[in-house]
Amino acid sequence: MTAINPVTDLSRDGDVAVITLDSPPVNALGAQVRAGLVEAFNQANASDAAAIVLICGGRTFFAGADITEFGRPPAPGPGFPELMVTIENSKKPVVAAIHGTALGGGLETALCAHFRVAVPSAKLGVPEVALGILPGSGGTQRLPRVVGVQKALEMVTSGQPISAKAAAASGLVDAVVEEGKLLEGALAFARQAVAEGKPLVRVRDNDAKLAEARANPQIFADFRKANARKFRGFMAPENNIRAVEAAVTSASFDEGLAEERRLFMELATGPQAQAQQYYFFAERQAQRIPDVPDDTPTRQVKSIGIIGAGTMGGGIAMNFANAGLPVTIVEQTQEPLDRGLATIRKNYERTAARGGLTPEQVEQRCALISGSLAMDDLKDADLVIEAVFERMDIKQDIFRSLDAICKPGAILATNTSALNIDEIAAVTQRPQDVIGLHFFSPANVMKLLEVVRADKTAKDVIATAMKLAKKIGKVAVLAGVTPGFIGNRILAQRQREAQKLILEGAMPWDVDRVLFDFGFPMGPFAMSDLAGLDIGWVKAESKGATIRDVLCEMDRRGQKTGAGFYDYDEQRNAIPSPVTEKIIRDFIAKAGTTPRQISDEEILERCLYPMINEGAKILEEGKAIRPSDIDVVWVNGYGWPVYRGGPMYYGDRIGPDKVLAKMQAFQAAMGEAFKPAALLEKLVSEGKKFSDIKA
Repeated sequence: MTAINPVTDLSRDGDVAVITLDSPPVNALGAQVRAGLVEAFNQANASDAAAIVLICGGRTFFAGADITEFGRPPAPGPGFPELMVTIENSKKPVVAAIHGTALGGGLETALCAHFRVAVPSAKLGVPEVALGILPGSGGTQRLPRVVGVQKALEMVTSGQPISAKAAAASGLVDAVVEEGKLLEGALAFARQAVAEGKPLVRVRDNDAKLAEARANPQIFADFRKANARKFRGFMAPENNIRAVEAAVTSASFDEGLAEERRLFMELATGPQAQAQQYYFFAERQAQRIPDVPDDTPTRQVKSIGIIGAGTMGGGIAMNFANAGLPVTIVEQTQEPLDRGLATIRKNYERTAARGGLTPEQVEQRCALISGSLAMDDLKDADLVIEAVFERMDIKQDIFRSLDAICKPGAILATNTSALNIDEIAAVTQRPQDVIGLHFFSPANVMKLLEVVRADKTAKDVIATAMKLAKKIGKVAVLAGVTPGFIGNRILAQRQREAQKLILEGAMPWDVDRVLFDFGFPMGPFAMSDLAGLDIGWVKAESKGATIRDVLCEMDRRGQKTGAGFYDYDEQRNAIPSPVTEKIIRDFIAKAGTTPRQISDEEILERCLYPMINEGAKILEEGKAIRPSDIDVVWVNGYGWPVYRGGPMYYGDRIGPDKVLAKMQAFQAAMGEAFKPAALLEKLVSEGKKFSDIKA
């Protein structure tokens, strides 16, 4: 064995040269890795070996480019193009042996080999679109030549990896070899390729799978139309489509490659890629809690109890069942318990009908969820989550009972979205075991989990909650106890201004349109109609004091009744309502004010700047660890467009000085609701940004 450099070895297995790359933790294709590979391939090609196998040590094949190199001057040594050409021009058969993941630049590297083999557990994909870019080293040119144009379009625009089995079916992998015997399988394939004299056709020279798209160029327009809603606002999916289109329409591979490079640079130097790459690191940073280090011991969680079988309780239960953990749901009476369990089954069956689960998986998951009418059945649970009506007295009664019933060391969690968890913990004899786990609705779908740390929550409880969140597929962010925590506290600012704007002259559809055009999936009034205007509304107590009260009294309670702020047709398409407009005009007249024209710019600033300001207050009070944590909450929980980074990142893009100036102007014109946060004032006075704040 010859050590080419600290991460690359070249060895022989009989007549086959074996290049082994081992650069923990994920064999990212950084400068040292590229240099080692180029030299190893040059030496292997100069030897008398009959074939070359490229394999990685550790837990994965190349998991992608080294993202820390993004936005920096080129590192010394060979770049990606030189590495690609070196592998592709090998005079000896090259077999890429894939385990773990072959992602992005990793898959692009494998596509330069003549052949690819993989173990069944391997995943292959091009996730660059999630970073606001595209595979920039020939990936959009080689991939459609291997898997066909339709499959390539799906892969480059979704970023989702495919299994080894699916890769074999598409032609991306030439053979699936036995798990745990990757090297043996790759060597056998290489020797077979030599023995059979398999032609060494470079992927770049194989246009056979492009023929169908050349005969039917409508495939691109059809793909755009089918995915228009999903791609709305994003630049990267469109540039990925154009790059694949270039593979089909260009006169040569090199011409297509040049167009790919142009489209890559257009994205890489643009604001969306910067925002999406910022968010990539922000989501990972949110897992790091300064006073709860990674080696903090965690508590064992093998069984879950949930109190409440409603929408939230059922959705929460599904998360744990999906991860293979048994769940007991407790209700007061049989009817809501049966209804909740039936809803869970219905949700799973709906997923199965779409192909997301097999019938066997539906039964397995439903079998993990049992119902009970007895709180005593939670006595052995490792974690109990309360998910009942949002009233302090009810929650405190439940926690008193849990304190008496649950075993020592059990974690007691509340799913409250706003209530003071210190007050809940105070009624127990074990406040160190109490934590907030604020799931977002629908809990089985939404990725965000606010982990709320009370004053006396033990560090091992926090560590356990963060680790468990990852196990059940959630993105967890730690918050402190404050009304509404991080997300809802900031949301309240936007909601307040949206309601004020329609009493000043804007219509609900004006506000919704501006926020929709900004990138939100829907505006606040459309969202209210979707959720139901009667949530929290009590008919017997309603006196027409608000626009919502009047709408509900008219039985305009949102989409479910065919009318709310909007009118709805049979397909639930929203139509601006003259009824709502008259109600608003009547409220304005009653208040004795004169409606005015409100610009789109003012709507956006009135809705978003107070959110940024409230985020500053949350940081000021230590209720969020870092600005990027606030952004993770808003991207995952509230639909803030990831290509705009999050409210605090957006504040930096605008400039804290501009945000402060507007807040001061709004304060002078409209009152103390716009009072700037002291932290915002401090940052501006020091010429700093939110990104300068350290945890």
